[in-house]
Amino acid sequence: MSTLTVDCPTCGAPVEWSEKSANRPFCSDRCKLIDLGAWAAEEHAIPGNELEDDLYSEDLNRRGH
Repeated sequence: MSTLTVDCPTCGAPVEWSEKSANRPFCSDRCKLIDLGAWAAEEHAIPGNELEDDLYSEDLNRRGH
């Protein structure tokens, strides 16, 4: 049986999809952190309906600080 190989989403390097690859689907901890940083900087986003998000956000009670 051959081992599945995928491309690292950050740099494109081949990654063996197995227990040996602790950072899968990333090739390294560095690439994993680069991707996490892109999500935190909102460079990546999951598509949604902005109007719907605005409407439902008003349904929540505001928290006092």
